[in-house]
Amino acid sequence: MTLKKIIGKIHLWLGLTSGLVVFIVAITGCLYAFKDEIENATEHHRRVKPQATNFLLPSQLAAVSQKELPQRQLHAVKYNGKDKAAEAIFYHYEPTYYYIIYLNPYTGEIQKLKDMEKGFFHFILDGHFYLWLPPTIGQPVVASFTLIFLVMLISGLILWFPINKAAIKQRFWYRWKKTTQWKRKNYDLHNVSGFYVSLLALVFAVTGLVWGFTWFAQGYYTAMGGKKSLLYMDPVSVKNPANLANVQSPLDKVWLNMQAEYPSAKSIEVHPPETDSSSIAANANFQEGTYWKTDYRYFNQYSLQEMPVEHIYGRLKDAGLADKLLRMNYDIHVGAIGGLAGKILAFFISLVIATLPITGFYIWYGRRFKNVEKAPRASRELAKTVS
Repeated sequence: MTLKKIIGKIHLWLGLTSGLVVFIVAITGCLYAFKDEIENATEHHRRVKPQATNFLLPSQLAAVSQKELPQRQLHAVKYNGKDKAAEAIFYHYEPTYYYIIYLNPYTGEIQKLKDMEKGFFHFILDGHFYLWLPPTIGQPVVASFTLIFLVMLISGLILWFPINKAAIKQRFWYRWKKTTQWKRKNYDLHNVSGFYVSLLALVFAVTGLVWGFTWFAQGYYTAMGGKKSLLYMDPVSVKNPANLANVQSPLDKVWLNMQAEYPSAKSIEVHPPETDSSSIAANANFQEGTYWKTDYRYFNQYSLQEMPVEHIYGRLKDAGLADKLLRMNYDIHVGAIGGLAGKILAFFISLVIATLPITGFYIWYGRRFKNVEKAPRASRELAKTVS
């Protein structure tokens, strides 16, 4: 067998093996593309009427929220601007829970308690990440098939490459007017569509694998010149009795300082310390709809002294190219890095990717059973002649 035939066999059997998973991951990604826009337009509890008064302090919003969920641990308080509700975020990994309480930042009135583990978009995201399986099973399965999909994309590009000048036009555009055969149209649809989405499909695959495998993320980051840790580590707050009397309401002071330092931030988030040794983490996002430009800060909960970190989630000004690329990973994956136009593009690319397993299956089916279909037809013609 020639090299191209071997690659064709690999492409075929990997495609037949992974087709259903690729379809599910692509179609759920497609449905998830405009989550933020849809929720902002339909969920009225996310908005408030701007007032001339100041926002309530984080400790005040935290006290109101904690009464609503007394058995849950407050993870963060997030302010989203003058015309948007503040969020009290209750999140924990083990045991797993994720709630957001939307509050009026001027009055503290609770506008909505939302269980983020329920709802349409959570169902879609669960399918995208885990195929609706338990996370310990679904996550490595999706990651493994994403790796297979990456190999398929590369092998598909090799198979697409035209062998002569006559085949070039067929690789770049559909030529359906010259044929009525559905097999030919399906073949062109698979080849031409696959080529045009291949570059961005590779981007989707690589950014997905960054979450899928630790070894892939570390290798990808190192290859880009990264030298920091990819593992988030909360810096330790050291208790110093000399500073205890000087710092009252540390969470509020951190928020007030962040508000003064980032007057044009789209959102400011503060995290109350979860233990006696935790820091007070805070962040300010400069750009609505993306996350990579977020400035992450960490303060000793006893002295409010700022503490440096050795991982990529620190100050934006200290981030190198590789750090920024890893911080962009989500924004690139969902198309948000290009704004609304990027999300529209991501939506259509995901939709086309979802068709590739279907058109690829029909190419295989048409070739596999072409002789079986002709045999009965020949038998009928012979029977007519005999009669």
